[in-house]
Amino acid sequence: MEKTSTENGVPVLFLLKCILCSYIFTAAMLLLLAFLLYKMNLSEKMVSLGIIAIYVISTFLGGYVAGKKLQSRKFIWGLLVGAAYFCVLAVVSLLVNQSVSELENSVFTTMILCSAGGMLGGMLS
Repeated sequence: MEKTSTENGVPVLFLLKCILCSYIFTAAMLLLLAFLLYKMNLSEKMVSLGIIAIYVISTFLGGYVAGKKLQSRKFIWGLLVGAAYFCVLAVVSLLVNQSVSELENSVFTTMILCSAGGMLGGMLS
């Protein structure tokens, strides 16, 4: 009897869908944050907090969806979604900025927040 990748391995396609959903939610929330910045003249600190909250909530939702669907080892699937979300975020930041110096300041904190948000979403699913 042949086993599929979802029975015994990593369901790569499903995890990519979870990450895509997280990024769609991120884009919508960043547009809302930009609108609020335009209308309310938010401070830089408020915008930074908003971006951090968006990262955590987005990875939480991706981890939650992954945990609901996969049913076993939910926290690991959520952690994978959060880590993959961070990897895509880091690669895009490097491509846009073309330097590591700006990324060095918050890379570890962002990695922990994204991974923890995904893991928490998986655990609570």
